[in-house]
Amino acid sequence: QTRGRYKSKFHGATDYFVGLTVEQKCELAERELGEMKDEIERMKEDSEQTLQNLEAVIEEADAWWTYVKKAMSDFEKDITSTISSKKGSIIASENLLRYMEQKNRQRDLLREKLCLKNYLLKGYKKKLQQQLRQKEQMGEALCEVRLQELQVRNAQYQEKIDEKNQELLQLKLTSGKTVQDLNFYKRKLQDTMETSTSLMKNISQRKELLEKIEREAALVEEQRAESERVNQQLWKQLSDYSVPPVLSYVQKKAAVTELENNLKAWERKVAVAKMSFKSYHRAWNQVKMSGNQH
Repeated sequence: QTRGRYKSKFHGATDYFVGLTVEQKCELAERELGEMKDEIERMKEDSEQTLQNLEAVIEEADAWWTYVKKAMSDFEKDITSTISSKKGSIIASENLLRYMEQKNRQRDLLREKLCLKNYLLKGYKKKLQQQLRQKEQMGEALCEVRLQELQVRNAQYQEKIDEKNQELLQLKLTSGKTVQDLNFYKRKLQDTMETSTSLMKNISQRKELLEKIEREAALVEEQRAESERVNQQLWKQLSDYSVPPVLSYVQKKAAVTELENNLKAWERKVAVAKMSFKSYHRAWNQVKMSGNQH
């Protein structure tokens, strides 16, 4: 009954703390499971104790039956055989009386022994019952203490939950502001990247233009050097040039004219010689042909 009251109080406390956290519910469930395991263990121990008691009773009955059979055998051997062989004998009567007295003494000793054992067992039973009552009382006290501890822990956990909720709210606000700043800097970074890409492209184009200008400048420098060299040669030739005398010019002009006339005369002579060569060649061919015919 005490255990039943303890369970009902514990279940009532569980119903009372429906709003507990998951950790507290798990703790209560673990305690309930532990108590159920303890109850099962106690039932198992009680069953084992009952089984041991029954085995002890059976063993005692077997021992008693063995004792009875031995007593019957002794009675048959010591008394019945003596009476059957010595009917009406005083010795047989004395043996029977002595046997009965001995059995009575043994029975008295056994009764005293069993009474003493029963007394000791009753004392042990009383002691166990007292210990059981003390444990049940301690269990009820522990239940009350546990309920108070759970109430205190629940209040502490509730305060911690409120603090964590406030921290979470503050973190959410900070996170929202951080996200806004991050988006702003992302857009700014995107604009900067686009500007940087445009500048890099412009720099590349200007580098190409600069290389082209440098190549053209080198080519112009070469042309300028060549022109300067030619100009120097011309200036040198111009400085070395002297106008010939008029008579010498006329003589050379006349010599050139004479040479041209001679050239034309020789050209005519060559033409005449070619014509003569052709006529001679035809005549020679005719001579060869006529010689071949003869």
